[in-house]
Amino acid sequence: MGFRLPRIVTAKPSLKRTLSSSETSVVPKGHFAVYVGEAEKKRFVVPISFLNHPSFQNLLSLAEEEYGFNHAMGALTIPCSEEAFLDLISSSQSS
Repeated sequence: MGFRLPRIVTAKPSLKRTLSSSETSVVPKGHFAVYVGEAEKKRFVVPISFLNHPSFQNLLSLAEEEYGFNHAMGALTIPCSEEAFLDLISSSQSS
């Protein structure tokens, strides 16, 4: 049984990463910022539609277990490598 989200198909081109974790940028309507990485956190701006994807929900559960609701970076922090996060996004596009 496949799970399809219309915005995830075109998500990779719209996925934005800032070059510095201290850099702040405006988050467009319909998106939210997350910090991803193990040692060095990188900021990504992703579509809100990702919140409906089961794989992303699993990452949110891991984030809750790891950090609770106290995120030192001030935004949602995902406890996985940047490569794993990008793989998740890429694999969700092919579903």
